Amino acid sequence: MRDTFKAALKDALKAGDKRRLATLRLITAAIKDRDINARSEGKDPVSDGEILQILAKMIKQRRESATTYEEAGRLELATQEREEIEIIEGFLPQQLGEDEVEAACKEVIAELGADGLKDMGKCMGVLKDKYAGQMDFAQASKSVKDLLS
Repeated sequence: MRDTFKAALKDALKAGDKRRLATLRLITAAIKDRDINARSEGKDPVSDGEILQILAKMIKQRRESATTYEEAGRLELATQEREEIEIIEGFLPQQLGEDEVEAACKEVIAELGADGLKDMGKCMGVLKDKYAGQMDFAQASKSVKDLLS
């Protein structure tokens, strides 16, 4: 994935796409920051799965910011956040639909033998490992909670 970001950064620079360039720089900075933290803890650099989690977190942050900007009447900033979301989403695998998320939740619950809300954390942990960057975990959390209740 790192090579993909480097190539995209180079392409954006050549094309003069300032928004894409700035967003890609933010992504690479977030990855480098996580690498530095991992190195200080004696761990390996972040894996592709962890990079997907970083991207998902960045999208979540931008959605929250866009909502806040819209409520404050700053539509130009909300538009900027939404453009960044589109750029970041371009690097994520295809997102699972609602039915697929529910099926994945049922599969994990059956796999773990979960039988109550006390097992929700275990289920969410497995889902985050298996489906990093592929699903909305807020939606998955609601689905797991409904299935375990």
